[in-house]
Amino acid sequence: MEKKRTTIVLFSGDYDKAMAAYIIANGAAAYDHEVTIFHTFWGINAVRKQSPVEVKKGFLEKMFGMMMPRGAEQLSLSKMQMLGMGPKMIKHVMKKHNTLTLTQLIDMAQEQEIKLITCTMTMDLLGLQKEELLDGVQYAGVAAYLADAENGNVNLFIG
Repeated sequence: MEKKRTTIVLFSGDYDKAMAAYIIANGAAAYDHEVTIFHTFWGINAVRKQSPVEVKKGFLEKMFGMMMPRGAEQLSLSKMQMLGMGPKMIKHVMKKHNTLTLTQLIDMAQEQEIKLITCTMTMDLLGLQKEELLDGVQYAGVAAYLADAENGNVNLFIG
């Protein structure tokens, strides 16, 4: 019997939306699905390293790098941002209820061999380089995602 496949496009750079993508991905992997998360545009920030990495960039690329959140725990909420208090409050509630953080969900995804792909065209547009992203992330264009999605049983877009 052929394995079922789940593919997810993570377009959003919002903490709660990225969490939803990773919760679904980890759940699908637990049900023995082959899972791919294709990170594009603002979704790439979920797989950025939290610490700055010295890489050679032009002025615009440096500006994009400074304006975008660095790493999963720096993402903002889609609603109730409240000048930065919203993310602190939700993380406090998550800790109180022993809920995994987004960083932990990403680690779990890597342990379950979920394919984490970053869109190379978006990386070029935003001036991001491979060294700035988490280890184990793969790099591909939209054709690679479409090849996975074409045979997918579940295909989701989280934007």
